[in-house]
Amino acid sequence: MHYKEVKGILSAHNGMNLYRGCTHGCIYCDSRSKCYNMDHDFEDIEIKSNAIELLEDILKRKRKKCMIGTGSMSDSYIHLEEKLGHTRKCLELIDKYGFGLSIQTKSDRILRDLDLLKKINEKTKCVVQITLTTYDENLCSILEPNVSTSYRRFEVLKIMRDNGIPTVVWLDPILPFINDTEENLLGILNYCIEAKVYGILCFGMGLTLREGNREYFYKKLDEHFPGLKEKYQKKYGYSYEIKSENNDDLMRIFKDKCKENNIEYNINKVFSYLHEFETKDIGHQISLFDSL
Repeated sequence: MHYKEVKGILSAHNGMNLYRGCTHGCIYCDSRSKCYNMDHDFEDIEIKSNAIELLEDILKRKRKKCMIGTGSMSDSYIHLEEKLGHTRKCLELIDKYGFGLSIQTKSDRILRDLDLLKKINEKTKCVVQITLTTYDENLCSILEPNVSTSYRRFEVLKIMRDNGIPTVVWLDPILPFINDTEENLLGILNYCIEAKVYGILCFGMGLTLREGNREYFYKKLDEHFPGLKEKYQKKYGYSYEIKSENNDDLMRIFKDKCKENNIEYNINKVFSYLHEFETKDIGHQISLFDSL
């Protein structure tokens, strides 16, 4: 790991990443892509040394409350978070200044901060986003080796449910010839149904590959699925969007199951929900896109 002082912490849409890089080891991770201009090894985590001070300064000055998003490019609960506690410090500030929270993770370390998530949700809105890609636990250990298992993430979703904290699942990516099966999809959807998630974000059955993450993905295919890299290369070449042959059938099942169980699957509506600030006392809503 290494430290770096940064000039800003919140994006134009009020999202932030406290870390750059990740140690979860997911074989498909788009954040490895060279287009993000990371000038260090992906596993050499960059810690934004002045992030807490920057966040407090901007939250104090904001005229309008909004949702603060975190974890879109680097998980808020990577292994270093256990020692550093930067995510918790940011949650304390979000709670202190009365902002909402939309936080994304694959780790059960988020349960450490359940007290803060509940406090934020009591006053405004706290939405926990969890990625689920693979129902089979053995396959999960290959695709996402250094992170909580899918079943453990399902347990986290249920704990959030039981504490009144709304959840959204990212059903992404689905890897052709690996987990693009009806059995896998139904397993994940049954988790979502039981956990009573608000919505599911699914951009189709497939993944994206570009320079940086493509090479890493193919390296891992060679390690765990001999011969599959050549199959990908023959079928998809250097395409950015890699769509499963089973996309149409799986998407039909996905939408039908969501409709049957009152789970929001419209991408725009789910994102709107993540972005809409709410105050529980007066029901007033402000968009995430309100700026200073």
